[in-house]
Amino acid sequence: MDTEGSAREPAEHARFAAYLVELEQVADADESALVGGVLADPDPVMARAAVARHLDRRAAELFPTPLWEDWAGAMARVVTGHPFLVRRLQEWSLFRAVALGLPWHRDDLLAASDWLQLKAADGTSPEALQVLAESGRTKRIRNTARTGDRRRGKG
Repeated sequence: MDTEGSAREPAEHARFAAYLVELEQVADADESALVGGVLADPDPVMARAAVARHLDRRAAELFPTPLWEDWAGAMARVVTGHPFLVRRLQEWSLFRAVALGLPWHRDDLLAASDWLQLKAADGTSPEALQVLAESGRTKRIRNTARTGDRRRGKG
């Protein structure tokens, strides 16, 4: 058994870590090109995971700001052809609408992933809390929404 070789980090792990550092430090003007470059990596699963983590980080920073629209549009163009990443951006847009009191549809929230439902259930939108407390996909989502509703003083 080659203990020295097994102790080495697999190449895709090293690339993943390097991509995360690059994505965290990239200038706004170069972000789309870098995301596209990461998605061209020969390991598509690793590449999508790195980009998903980046999208989550950046979306969390930008959703309450006026920069959101331009950023989300640019990222949507880059991730076309990657269904999970497209959906993640769409769900961040829905989360943004819920969190900021912008128009959104009940059916969209109920069709959303567990990830988004749980994120919205942990928020403060009275409408979202009510929808998720009644019809959230999982018991955890429903309970989280009920707890949030009580925190707001309605329970």
